[in-house]
Amino acid sequence: MLDLAKNYFDLFGLPVSFQLNMAELSARYRELQRVVHPDRFAASDSHSQRLSLQGATLVNEAYETLREPLKRAQYLLSLRNVELDADQQTLNDPAFLMEQLALREQLADVREAPDPMASLGTLINEIDTRVRAQVAELAVLLDDRSEQRLETAAQAVQKLQFLNKLLAEAEAAEADLEEAC
Repeated sequence: MLDLAKNYFDLFGLPVSFQLNMAELSARYRELQRVVHPDRFAASDSHSQRLSLQGATLVNEAYETLREPLKRAQYLLSLRNVELDADQQTLNDPAFLMEQLALREQLADVREAPDPMASLGTLINEIDTRVRAQVAELAVLLDDRSEQRLETAAQAVQKLQFLNKLLAEAEAAEADLEEAC
């Protein structure tokens, strides 16, 4: 059975790193699921069934965390004893915040554009480009391993949270526009 005390990277036999081979992660996920899937323990005693369920839950949680860049970054910071509390931390980057306001205004104005779908498509591409740039920056910051980079990495995680939320809102607006057509 699985060692429930292992960190997610060790659980999957992967290096503790922001940059992961996603194909390898998926393959290891499938392997672990085969080992701990509750169906394999249906005829076992209740203790084995409970351990199987705990193992399957852990594997699923670990996979979802490592698969998503934002969750992976947050997890890496937590492994390095940097806790991100959204209520207590403020983003101290006025230029980034102004950029976010401008992007949000664009999103709010998209319905009045001559071609709302085209305008929204352009905006989604712009936000997606910024998300990818933020993920690339996190890769550098989190794989550096120096303590000086942790605060900068925490700020980068907050920026990625802003961008992911904005991207989700833009994609929801796109779905609404498509539905209205």
